[in-house]
Amino acid sequence: MFRHTMFRHLAICGILASLSAAAYAEDKHNHTAPAAATNPGLEKMKALAGTWLMTDESGKPTDQVASVIKVTAAGSAVHETLFPGQPMEMMSVYTADGGALAMTHYCMLGNQPRLKGTLAEDGKQIQFDFVGGGNLDVKKDKHMHGAVLKLIDADTIQIEGVAWENGEPCKEMCGTMKLVRKKE
Repeated sequence: MFRHTMFRHLAICGILASLSAAAYAEDKHNHTAPAAATNPGLEKMKALAGTWLMTDESGKPTDQVASVIKVTAAGSAVHETLFPGQPMEMMSVYTADGGALAMTHYCMLGNQPRLKGTLAEDGKQIQFDFVGGGNLDVKKDKHMHGAVLKLIDADTIQIEGVAWENGEPCKEMCGTMKLVRKKE
């Protein structure tokens, strides 16, 4: 009886091992990341990966980190942390949306404006326009409503932000920042 029980357990273990090996051999899933969609605006954003410093009045870099940009999600997204470690820290995520560049800004105000980015023909500017948002009423709440990202050169950018409140432009928020890439 012991011999018969032991034989049955060995047989079951053998069958399970065979099924496991067969299942592994039959695994047709592609375990590599697919190629990220190419999008000219997203490619421009990827090229900005790095740490960006505020400039002083004369255009020289300061020690203040304004932005840290990283490529993530197998190259399909760009993650930007604005004013890292500061009370006003915020985040923006850039992705391809067909031929357009999509941006979702996670604001210190607690809302999430979504903007569509359009790359200028000369490739030196991206115009971001408001297309919707989460946790905001566009007719009354203060929020980021647009921006222009000027790509001055590989190590210099300028951002001109536009905020809205009560359904119209608000001058006390956003503004213009000139940033330079931190040399590592």
